[in-house]
Amino acid sequence: MAESELAERECIACTSDDDPLTGKEIDEFYANIDGSVWEVVDEHHLEGTYHFEDFRDALEFTYEVGELAEEEWHHPDLHLSWGEVIVEMWTHKIDGLFKTDFIMAARMDRIHEEYAPDE
Repeated sequence: MAESELAERECIACTSDDDPLTGKEIDEFYANIDGSVWEVVDEHHLEGTYHFEDFRDALEFTYEVGELAEEEWHHPDLHLSWGEVIVEMWTHKIDGLFKTDFIMAARMDRIHEEYAPDE
């Protein structure tokens, strides 16, 4: 599945009966998000760092991610600073990673495309 394919998938909330993803399951989803942005931390959560040309772009990106989070009812921790937004995300209900975390990451990657600084 390609990154854009993952971003198009529906975010379906897990239940308390679902187990967090581990090992190969995480690897399969991780392969479809931007590895230069995201890392998996202790098979528990995703942490991503997005870079921007200035504070305004970082702020606008943060706003768009906030709107996405409200729409999907899946809320990451966002840390905004000049030229950078750090995102931490996991599914609190199961205290670990679930498919929706990776779907949200792929959608954030897509949002960031319009703000990415010229290299």
